[in-house]
Amino acid sequence: MAVPGTAEQARDADGGSIGARMADLVRAYRPEVTIRFGHTEGDEQTLAEALTGLDEGEDRPLAGVVVPLVTAPHEAASAAISAAVADSGANVRVTEGLGPHPMLAEVLHLRLAEAGFVRADRMRLISVVARDTTMADGVVVGAVGGEGAVGAAGVSAVLLAARLGLTVLPADLDSAESVEQTVAQLRQGGCQRPVIAPSALGPELPRAELEALAERVGARLGTPLGADSLLGKIAALRYAEILNSLGVEQPPTVDELPAPVGSRHRPES
Repeated sequence: MAVPGTAEQARDADGGSIGARMADLVRAYRPEVTIRFGHTEGDEQTLAEALTGLDEGEDRPLAGVVVPLVTAPHEAASAAISAAVADSGANVRVTEGLGPHPMLAEVLHLRLAEAGFVRADRMRLISVVARDTTMADGVVVGAVGGEGAVGAAGVSAVLLAARLGLTVLPADLDSAESVEQTVAQLRQGGCQRPVIAPSALGPELPRAELEALAERVGARLGTPLGADSLLGKIAALRYAEILNSLGVEQPPTVDELPAPVGSRHRPES
């Protein structure tokens, strides 16, 4: 798995490694597969190191599959991954990122609910709308990675809007002007309590920059996605898609994937 940013940047709020936790989560879905992770930047736990010494074997069509831990096309991460793969000379395939995907919208919903910005029922995470001054009445799905990322965030925004019953719009977090215009559009529609939901695992943009941006546009800021069992399930599906394209196995459906058995997964709530 290719983790964007450096090892220092790619940490959850409690200081844990996003790469290590995602490896645990994906391993729960594919326990027969050797899982490594490396970062696209920096000198510690690099992607180049993760690509070293892969054993292709006589009965394997590939030495490995690289899954980018990004939620949308990410220009800088894609360039770094391509360079690392080329330098390694390893016979690997690179998958699409983790989004857009319906389960990504569920993770976005979960993070907003955890922060108290929207309500969710205990079983299906379907929004329960209530008149509450702390609840969001409009959401900006923040994209990171370039023009393609904004398009993917637009898909997630549509899916999230269907879950929340609110107006949800995409914006480019790399552009303050884009976020300002999107928040202004929400306010023109009557939104008074906008929230920015970063559609990213975390290391793609420094938290301080996101907080400054939210303050500038007068919006509250949700938490990045971090490591999550649903994201691990998407990564496992991306791996299976490559095997299917090679005729090695038929891709499992979401329901066919086993439930995670490790301790580092999102408990059912």
